[in-house]
Amino acid sequence: MTPRIGVLAIQGGFDAHVRMLRRLGADAFEIRTADELEGLDGLVLPGGESTTLTLSMARDGLEEPLRDFCTSGKPVLATCAGLIVLDRDHLDVLDLGCDRNAFGRQSHSFETDLEIAGLDGGPLRAVFIRAPWIASYDGSVEILASVDDHPVAARQGTILATAFHPELSGDPRLHELWMRTFA
Repeated sequence: MTPRIGVLAIQGGFDAHVRMLRRLGADAFEIRTADELEGLDGLVLPGGESTTLTLSMARDGLEEPLRDFCTSGKPVLATCAGLIVLDRDHLDVLDLGCDRNAFGRQSHSFETDLEIAGLDGGPLRAVFIRAPWIASYDGSVEILASVDDHPVAARQGTILATAFHPELSGDPRLHELWMRTFA
């Protein structure tokens, strides 16, 4: 079965996710409306600017439909601002809180090799752009990776969330790890 995966395309780096997922054999496409969530097997909430994303979601009536999808048990991948959107202070889907721009301003963006629990093949090159970190979490959240003791990748149920941009490194392994949720 080829999974139908929607990538929220209201702001941010959605096109790189679509290309990566298609490279891995998924039927991936951009979505912008609540109606387009129907019939999806999975969803990606990409990076971008979290305030712009949340304001756009509120304006377009996407908050409830996205919350419903994310709590349905279907696989969700959230990266950078997508992680923030799902935290306790926003859609309240994940049992965690984030600190926005935790590593600093745009000029403090960086790349690092990151060991991620459950990811085969050694460290993954992780791209952090005005990135958050996970500031608090409860026992239902499994931390998969940290930078300087700050959690930056987590899983809760069928949701995989990262503070970095796996779609920008060219390495498909994090998307592959997430796509195993469909099996």
